[in-house]
Amino acid sequence: MQNNKEWQAAYSVIEQLENAGFEAVVVGGAVRDAILGRPAHDVDVATNAMPEEVKSVFNHTVDVGIQHGTVLVIVPAGPVEVTTYRTDGDYIDHRRPEEVQFVRSLKEDLQRRDFTMNAIAMRRDGTFIDYYGGRQDIEAGVIRAVGNAQRRFTEDALRMLRAVRFSAQLGFVIESETLAAMQIKAADISWIAKERIKAELDKLWIGKDVFNGIQKLEESGLAAYLNGHFQANHWREFNVQDKLLGWAYFALLQGEQWREVLGSYRLSNKEMAFVKAVLAALEALKNGWTNMDYFLYAQQELEVACYFAELRQLDVQMPQQSIQEIQTKLPIRHKQALLVNGTDLLKWSGKKGGPWVKEALQAMLEAVVNGELQNDRQAIKNWIAHDYFNKE
Repeated sequence: MQNNKEWQAAYSVIEQLENAGFEAVVVGGAVRDAILGRPAHDVDVATNAMPEEVKSVFNHTVDVGIQHGTVLVIVPAGPVEVTTYRTDGDYIDHRRPEEVQFVRSLKEDLQRRDFTMNAIAMRRDGTFIDYYGGRQDIEAGVIRAVGNAQRRFTEDALRMLRAVRFSAQLGFVIESETLAAMQIKAADISWIAKERIKAELDKLWIGKDVFNGIQKLEESGLAAYLNGHFQANHWREFNVQDKLLGWAYFALLQGEQWREVLGSYRLSNKEMAFVKAVLAALEALKNGWTNMDYFLYAQQELEVACYFAELRQLDVQMPQQSIQEIQTKLPIRHKQALLVNGTDLLKWSGKKGGPWVKEALQAMLEAVVNGELQNDRQAIKNWIAHDYFNKE
């Protein structure tokens, strides 16, 4: 797990800092994941070297957050974020310290971190520095705030949602005093930007135990200050580890208000389009899918709709064949495959343009998809002249 390029880059940076007379260690989630045997792709380094001292050791650095002590160091194995040990000043917005003070003590630096499992440092030789019992909590599957939990959450309200997300991601329980502090400070989550809340929910949806995470969201009181109805009892069997499916299922639980709720979390247009398609496909499934449904929706959208129907135990007409097989047998798969366009219709009819062109194209598309009309220019020309216009 620690042989990938991110770890190699971090170890290279630590070695150079040590050779220059400084102390440097790996910190944060990478250490936690190493203990859990999970891959880590963000391997951050902390050091007692001041930012300018870090820059003096390396040839190529970028000031990505130097006011908070972070310098991006570029080494052959890749970029590494190096942050000077620090203590934080007062938090005025429930998110970031107004100022930071650089220190030479690793213990002081680790003391400001959110949870014990994230307050462990690792030396280059693989040994750990663990002042707050983080390894013990990891082995016990416990999420525990470092020091005074209320103080940690007062400093950064997003930490409460991170605790919930970790409970889903790792299947850990939240320690009782930490959970009690969350219940007291839950209202502070309202200070946090919706984009940051969405980023945590993105990670919650792909957790191995989403039900556990949603339960903690409700038990902590945080759910009361977030938009939408989470309804933990509906997530017991949900286990697909896909953020798009998480948002789509969450949307399903909102009923007709889903657009307003998901819009408040700043989902992208692409994410919203996927959710809309899944919910529309699920609605269509109640009467059984037609050829046009198989044509309109992507395979994944239809498969997700089926999965949701099973989760909710809905009384629907499930497809008797595989969705892929049915779609493969359709006469065409894309509108662009039609051999006739609006220009052709105007030329053949001699009429002026207008809404009728769009309506005719749609009728033509449905006739071809349903196998009632061959996708052939002459066949379509005859159909337009003798069937479509005569219906009018």
